[in-house]
Amino acid sequence: IDGSLVIFGCTQLVDIKPVYKVLNEKMKTCKKPIFPVTPTIVGAPEAVEYLQSFGNSTFLDEVTAAKSIGKIYHSPLPAELNEKIQIDAKKIRTTIDNCENGYISPTDIQSLLDASSIARAQEGEFDNEDDAIKFAEKIGFPVVMKVVGPVHKTDVGGVTLNVKNSNEVKSEFKRIMAIKDAKKVLIQNMLSGREVFIGAVAADKFGHLVMAGLGGIFIEVLKDVNSALVPVSRAEADSMIKKLKSYKLIEGTRGQEGINLEKLSDTICRVSALLEIAPEIKEMDINPLLGNSKSLTAVDARIRIEK
Repeated sequence: IDGSLVIFGCTQLVDIKPVYKVLNEKMKTCKKPIFPVTPTIVGAPEAVEYLQSFGNSTFLDEVTAAKSIGKIYHSPLPAELNEKIQIDAKKIRTTIDNCENGYISPTDIQSLLDASSIARAQEGEFDNEDDAIKFAEKIGFPVVMKVVGPVHKTDVGGVTLNVKNSNEVKSEFKRIMAIKDAKKVLIQNMLSGREVFIGAVAADKFGHLVMAGLGGIFIEVLKDVNSALVPVSRAEADSMIKKLKSYKLIEGTRGQEGINLEKLSDTICRVSALLEIAPEIKEMDINPLLGNSKSLTAVDARIRIEK
């Protein structure tokens, strides 16, 4: 016997408070749990309030009690954190401490990703056209150019893919800087692969929730995302990935190259470790990460902090 489910109703012919008093005493002293199922607060409000006044949780019907206990019974045990992710905690804290509340700059995001050993695209921010051209030539064409300033870059036409030469960099630089609220232009080397997403959000009283799924527009269209509470173990990360409806696409199907699942799982764990060190992070999106069988690289990210 793992516990007792005590169903004690009310006929309204007798006072059931003495029974509930005994039940409360047994709930405090019994070595195994007792789950009381009481009458509704309509049928016997005073008796129910009396039992609850002792600080006890109660069920108002046996169906709800059975469903709740069933969910607990069938929930997996907490995963053991067998390995400690190695990240640069000092650099993370220095970066966070020097940031203001709100969405942080791409430079600070790069610092956090680097400190967490999360691979990212080579990139630089420029407000000078000549410097932008020199950087693009240095990392090699084709490149991607993005506006710095507006939160939703694609909504304002602030992303240009496959920029092939210096002349195109020049013309796109002028166009992007003309966008409202544009501060700089970010240039990255252009990568290829399947898009995946890793994000996080602060959940009141529960810490942080880490999420993962297909990236790009798929996250909005398919809404195929799995999540886990921080800290996330390697086993939990693996389970998050394998339970996605799109897992076959991520794994690779019909001759299409899949994503390195070990690197994807490792990146989820690294995001979890980052959040443990920097609880001020309230929102985090790495979307997309471009992955193939050999690598997984963060292409775009945004982070909002609140101290």
